[in-house]
Amino acid sequence: MTAALRVVVPGLMTTLQDLGRPGYQRLGVPVSGALDQMSLRAANLLVGNGAGVGALEIAYQGPTLSVEADSVRIAIAGGHAPIDILQPSGNRGRLAPFQSGRLVRGEVLRMGVLGGSAVAYLAVEGGFDIDPVLGSQSTLTRAAIGGFKGRALQAGDVLPLKQAAAIERDERILAPFDLTPRKHVRIVLGPQDDHFTPAGLKTLLTHTYTVSRATDRMGMRLEGPPLEHSSKGYDIVSDGIALGSIQVPGNGLPIILLADRQTTGGYAKIATVVSADIPTLGRLAPGASIAFEAVGIEVAEAAARRLARDVATMASRVASVRRPLDIDWKRLMAENLVSGVVSARESEG
Repeated sequence: MTAALRVVVPGLMTTLQDLGRPGYQRLGVPVSGALDQMSLRAANLLVGNGAGVGALEIAYQGPTLSVEADSVRIAIAGGHAPIDILQPSGNRGRLAPFQSGRLVRGEVLRMGVLGGSAVAYLAVEGGFDIDPVLGSQSTLTRAAIGGFKGRALQAGDVLPLKQAAAIERDERILAPFDLTPRKHVRIVLGPQDDHFTPAGLKTLLTHTYTVSRATDRMGMRLEGPPLEHSSKGYDIVSDGIALGSIQVPGNGLPIILLADRQTTGGYAKIATVVSADIPTLGRLAPGASIAFEAVGIEVAEAAARRLARDVATMASRVASVRRPLDIDWKRLMAENLVSGVVSARESEG
């Protein structure tokens, strides 16, 4: 019997993602990958996987999954939510975020609405036994490639696992890192900031925008005051799109390009979000507020180095949690553990 997780309830938008498929943009294939790579790395670290192993990216509302394996070790990192472990006889308890846990055959994991972040990541020890596409398990729904059948999960899907059972060891816990979005997201102006008037640039840097309900993994649409284009207009000869590029079409409302972004675009780009603040973008849900701060290349590079140090030291902040002893009381009571009974009175005299 193949070890697997069966999808009972898929959640609002649950896809398989890893660190993406770089190297194919010249062919028009987006990189994709996790919106919040820090939380993906944390979940994989807790179950003992490499950083780039594919995990379930859960957006807004968590799934319900049943275990069809002897045992499986999981961990969830990112937005916090009630995570119940259910047995046929009732609720066994809750799994804490940023901590690994072991489930056995027949148990069900039920995850509620996320808070603190729009996304969370569920990693399984050993990973999912799903073939990569162009070197990645990441799901690109617009092209129907990668992940599980190139789409978000649906009820009844069976996700095969690479391990039939969890390795016997203590569980792991990681102190949750701060998921609070920065007060101001840092940007580097350009490469087409000359397509905007001074008033347009000032508007971007002095006003607060709201994340639109039209936001998806391709781009974050913002609602707020429009940005004024210069006489050069909003159209350019199509050029490459970087992660975090801020395009501004003719209506003047900025769009931040995210993981599933197109590889080229013909709208003027007023700025690019610094790489260290990309995880913050992935955590923002529709209705969240966002403001911008212009910084220089030196500041952006220093922030990238600090983030790289945080990634490199994450493992040093993991601690072991001794797994509570599971006692099979029914079997224990059936065993003949005492060879005889001695009365206290018989010992007198």
